[in-house]
Amino acid sequence: MQIILLHPRFTKARSVTLGSKHLFIVFFLMAIAIAGCSALISYMVLRHAGEADASPMFRKLAMSMSQQEDDRKEKFLKENLAMMAVKLGEMQAQMMRLDALGERVQGLAGIRPEEFNFKEMPGRGGAEQSSLAGPGREVGMDELRRMLDSLAVDAGHRTDYLNAVESTLMGDKIKSRLLPTNQPVNVAYNSSSFGWRLDPFTGHNAFHEGLDFPAPVGTRIVAAAAGVVIASEYHYQFGNMLEIDHGNNIITRYAHASQLYVKVGDIVKRGQHVADVGSTGRSTGAHLHFEVRIRGIAQDPRKFLALGANGGNQPKQMPVFVAGR
Repeated sequence: MQIILLHPRFTKARSVTLGSKHLFIVFFLMAIAIAGCSALISYMVLRHAGEADASPMFRKLAMSMSQQEDDRKEKFLKENLAMMAVKLGEMQAQMMRLDALGERVQGLAGIRPEEFNFKEMPGRGGAEQSSLAGPGREVGMDELRRMLDSLAVDAGHRTDYLNAVESTLMGDKIKSRLLPTNQPVNVAYNSSSFGWRLDPFTGHNAFHEGLDFPAPVGTRIVAAAAGVVIASEYHYQFGNMLEIDHGNNIITRYAHASQLYVKVGDIVKRGQHVADVGSTGRSTGAHLHFEVRIRGIAQDPRKFLALGANGGNQPKQMPVFVAGR
């Protein structure tokens, strides 16, 4: 940019050339001057606004600036309260859906309704006030705080309830894993049922305390449930024999095996390969003699295996006779 200067004292016109650098400096100085003037005016307004002899114009300008700031803060607060209220309403709706789910799970866990009654649970009132947090209604800070406190109480009670349901379901799952409901041999049973029969060695009436599963020598024998091996030995009647303790005074016995693959103290899993079918001990053919005992008293294994058969395919009984104890 070129600026031409004319003056009577000048014998001839003079020119000044301004580059982009000079223009930038000029604009920068102008901006500083404008900002300084604005700051000075604001300072004077705020300083003299409260004085008794201050100019009415200053007082009016100060009040206008203060009112605008208050309106802006109030608008921001209301918008945030409205958003929080909507979120609170959504959380309360989710809490009510959890109530319905909890009531359904309660039946599966076997917990009686009177032990945990959602409809009369303390703190439920907060969950039923979700309409207070609707988008068309203004909610104050105190009201929002009360609703949050009520929701916290609701959450605490439901946490305790769901923990109890979880413990019950977990206990039932553990117990089911410890019940001998898994068939120990993948063959049809049985050649000799639980109960009275003619003993194949003596010919006299005798009580048979288990089930016999006829199978070729070497057929896999698996644990009917998880437990701890308490016997892995040769018995003069049962031959190679295993006993597994499943807790709750329940023991299973696997007799006449050709091979034993676990020892006393081993922890076995449900369905784990623990032995092979054989014909050792007091036996007239290859088979597995399987017993379930509770407190030392022999029980009918079919009652336990029937529980497992409800969740899978149970082989039909075969009228094949293999004598065994």
